[in-house]
Amino acid sequence: MRPSFFRHLHPPTIPARQARFRYTLGAGGVSVFLVLVLLITGILEMFYYIPTPDGAALSIQSLTYLVPFGGFVRNLHYWAAQLLVVSASIHLLRVLFTGAYNRPRRLNYLLGLALLILALLLDFSGYVLRWDQGIHWALVAGTNLLKTIPLVGSGLYGLVMGGSGISGASLIRFYAWHIFGLTLALIGIGVWHIFRVRRDGGIAVPPPGLRTEGQRISRDELVRREILAAILVAVWLILLASFWPAPIAAPLDRVAESTVDSQAPWFFLWIQQLLRWGDPLIFGVLLPAALVLVLALIPFIPPAKEPSDLGRWFPPTGRLAQIVGAFSLLALLGLTTLALMGS
Repeated sequence: MRPSFFRHLHPPTIPARQARFRYTLGAGGVSVFLVLVLLITGILEMFYYIPTPDGAALSIQSLTYLVPFGGFVRNLHYWAAQLLVVSASIHLLRVLFTGAYNRPRRLNYLLGLALLILALLLDFSGYVLRWDQGIHWALVAGTNLLKTIPLVGSGLYGLVMGGSGISGASLIRFYAWHIFGLTLALIGIGVWHIFRVRRDGGIAVPPPGLRTEGQRISRDELVRREILAAILVAVWLILLASFWPAPIAAPLDRVAESTVDSQAPWFFLWIQQLLRWGDPLIFGVLLPAALVLVLALIPFIPPAKEPSDLGRWFPPTGRLAQIVGAFSLLALLGLTTLALMGS
């Protein structure tokens, strides 16, 4: 039988040891599924969303309370976006802690890091599109960080905001970035990332002579497991969307600007905490940029992985990357906790 395109997405067989959930955590496949949910629910929301200062928040309220199943679709979109940040982060940590980033996977590691950054930017831009009182502080503080960048800051701010301050042009810019710029980039790099997984030999495993187990699973069994994982995530999404609605607030206007809650979205609370400690350029721009740079350089820092270390957690030759990953995770969690506590 001639193989179909969908069958070609998976190798004929893969080692059973590296196909176990406790090794992969299923985060890569879950992330792909969540992106599909976001695309479908996002398209449905576009039929009702009005990207104007007077209409944005009211159209979201209409979608939530008046359109049949509109609130449920919006909740699905919201929770899929939050879970995507979590699953993409877990996937990156799994790659760091298993050492699956050396040649020939260096490029794909960088693509995965870029996808995580795009997921964060998409989440933030979607957050801003609510255009209600709950987003005012994060919009002002987040975009003002661009102004602190020497030489190019003002130009970047104008590119993102469409002017010298918050206006209707700002909403249009965020809508365009969210629907076209960032989404198309996520899809393009995501397809490239999946292609490179196959191109680089699939999941990282030791050479045949160094494998302790010879058992393998078939392509059909792998697809069955992926479908089961997608069903479980779908059930979890439905429960979240049914019982924990997405945030909604009164429309943003100048009269209410001083009453809004001064808090960033949860995935940027760590930056908000850093901003409390000092200069916005250093703590809000340079430190986050340094974190991304350090993570990007990990595949190029020796020593290279030994072939026998592939396909297992916490290999000895990857200690530096493991320390960097663990320290980064603990730092971000600690800063987020401090921000939630209001320290």
